[in-house]
Amino acid sequence: MKPKTALAHIRLEADGQRVVEHWLVDHSLDVASLARDFAATFGPQWAAIAGRWHDLGKFRPGFYRYIRGVSGADAHLEGKWPTGNEKTHSAAGALHALDLFEQRYGPAGRVVARVLAYVIAGHHAGLDDWTAGLDTRLLGTRAPDSRLEYDQARAKCLEEAPELLDLPAGFDLRTAAADIPGARSSNPLALALWVRMLFSALVDADFLDTERFMDEGRNDRRSGFATITSYREQLDQHLARKADQVAAEGREADPVMQARQTVLAQCRTKAALPPGVFSLTVPTGGGKTLSSLAFALAHAEQHGKRRVVYAIPYTSIIEQTADVLKGIFGPDAVIEHHSQADTDHAAETPRSRLACENWDAPLIVTTNVQLFESLFAARTSRCRKLHRLAGSVIVLDEAQLLPPRFLQPILDALHVLVAHYGVTLLLCTATQPVLTDGARFDPRENLRGLPSPTPIIDDESALFAALERVTIEWPADLQTPLSTDALVERLAAEPCVLTIVNTRKDAAEIVAALDAATGDRALHLSAAMCGQHRADVIRDIRQRLAARRAGTDLRPLRVVSTQLVEAGVDIDFPVVFRALAGLDSIAQAAGRCNREGLLPGGAKGRVVVFVRAVPKLLTELRNGVQASISIRATGMGEALGPAAFQRYFPQFYDAFRSRDERGIVELLKKTNDFNFSFGTAATKFKLIDDEDQAQVIVPYTSLAEGAVDPAPLIAKLRAGDTDRWLMRALQRYTVTARKAQVTAWQTAGDVQEVQPGCFLLIDALRYDERFGLRPDNGPLDPGSFFI
Repeated sequence: MKPKTALAHIRLEADGQRVVEHWLVDHSLDVASLARDFAATFGPQWAAIAGRWHDLGKFRPGFYRYIRGVSGADAHLEGKWPTGNEKTHSAAGALHALDLFEQRYGPAGRVVARVLAYVIAGHHAGLDDWTAGLDTRLLGTRAPDSRLEYDQARAKCLEEAPELLDLPAGFDLRTAAADIPGARSSNPLALALWVRMLFSALVDADFLDTERFMDEGRNDRRSGFATITSYREQLDQHLARKADQVAAEGREADPVMQARQTVLAQCRTKAALPPGVFSLTVPTGGGKTLSSLAFALAHAEQHGKRRVVYAIPYTSIIEQTADVLKGIFGPDAVIEHHSQADTDHAAETPRSRLACENWDAPLIVTTNVQLFESLFAARTSRCRKLHRLAGSVIVLDEAQLLPPRFLQPILDALHVLVAHYGVTLLLCTATQPVLTDGARFDPRENLRGLPSPTPIIDDESALFAALERVTIEWPADLQTPLSTDALVERLAAEPCVLTIVNTRKDAAEIVAALDAATGDRALHLSAAMCGQHRADVIRDIRQRLAARRAGTDLRPLRVVSTQLVEAGVDIDFPVVFRALAGLDSIAQAAGRCNREGLLPGGAKGRVVVFVRAVPKLLTELRNGVQASISIRATGMGEALGPAAFQRYFPQFYDAFRSRDERGIVELLKKTNDFNFSFGTAATKFKLIDDEDQAQVIVPYTSLAEGAVDPAPLIAKLRAGDTDRWLMRALQRYTVTARKAQVTAWQTAGDVQEVQPGCFLLIDALRYDERFGLRPDNGPLDPGSFFI
């Protein structure tokens, strides 16, 4: 056996003296083995080949000099350190794939080998476009540098490990091509998603094998999660305790409690059904969060699924849900992966931090943004976890909030996961959208939907009737806006009322008018307030509602909010006023009214719909309003049950010019030459368009117990410290604002840029204790972000 000389990595022992080598042959074969295991159900041979060749470029002498030079561990080498070009190494394996497949299988083989070229060439920098991307790098103007890298690496590999250059024993292209998931599928994203899944398997394997060498103890810290069965048993025990508590309080005959038990029982029963697409349509307050999790864990246990991924649209909901689940399973058993997770260094454990990297855990709670942008991402850090979705249960909470402008690529990707990667999908909401195939007059605009979901609830209409706790009062005229004075006059007559409007401007204007008309102090909620500020106000609202029910605080309680309270915020008012919006928003608002059915004598709560002007910039909101008006005009009843949404959502989606506004499918659609635009698609697929946004850290001080004091953190920030833990901790004190407004403040010296796109508010007067961040201390721009 030839001696090993080519290096993948080196490390210094703790004493800083002894060098430990990670031999390239060992690393390549170990990564191939790991990648093959990760891709066991969707292309193990392809993943193994990618693993064998991903670091082929490290065989060249220039890389040996580079890695020794960087380490400082070999002082007797040439005095002149190599150029930066000598550290590049990902082109060699990609070129080897193209050349070898062409030699073995002809021109068609070279085309198929593009799959490996994408994966190998991008394993550090990310997936690239083929046209004007990889073709330029491998075959065009940059090809000479890449070819030199390959020729040098191949020559050295032939000396040390010639067997590494060959295909694995038993590889047959015809068989391997036939085994590609979705190879014969009509779904246009099937092949592109497969390439991305292979990429995920490779980069995760590469990270893990490198980590195992560089930090021998770190890999051990990834383990220790309980089994899916253990999670299911813990949830069952928690739900049994809750049932005992209800019985002890004499509430087991309460209609709401009975309905919740019915939902839970049917979730457990339907978990035995074969994997596929399911819908859980439950009125707000029907216990859908824990019931959906009961279905997911039982289904995963019975069908050998590896994990449950619970995806939620808003961080305001995810924090609440994650807290509930951590209370059941323990703080270290739930991986909470979103932009504001783990803001406290002490709260993050090594295991939870590492599991966030690749979702190697049984229970993940994440956001729609994290899940869907990862499915269309190009960066290694974003794609690394994707292969973990295979064989999982994905729960989409509040499924009606899928963004219409990206609906087609999202549905295509979900369909591929269900059809070819063993995923079970649960659509969970009180307002179930219609996500199956939809025909338009122009066939080119048809919606390719999901398979018809299996409903978990046997009789959805009966469940909604049993949980009907409100009456909805519609205005006779759905076209003419109600003036602020007329609205305030009606609100002033209500001692306890929640008002939900569509814009921050409306919320601020109505609060000010209410104060003037009543002499009381109304409460305000909007996204102009930082997360901690909103949490403090919601906590105050809950305490005052509880005191009001107990008769210990009868002060008027009037709250004006944007729609951020509609999904997942557990508050319960006797009366809710809702500005006209989409039917789903009105139904969600109704979920904040008489939520627990606690009004005296079994009385129903009141949901009063009123009309306000909608800014032209808010296209999605305007489309929802128009669809609501259209449905009302066709004689829809007063209640908002499942039948209403079967009619509403097709009209709502049809109002959009395109369900793929940025052409994502066109960039990634299946082609015979594997010509995909991964990099461009990743750039365009942004659920939150941040090009016109900036983040502003505000000096809000919370009096809540356990809240982080931002003052010392801000002092560190102003001193130039931008440690990631510092930035994470301050996310609770961050507000999104328009970039043009922030630029004007920067010119005036009112904000300081601390990171690209992130600013610290210097002028504290710009942050109001009730209304949050307000441009020039004046009313908000009517086109401002509507939550």
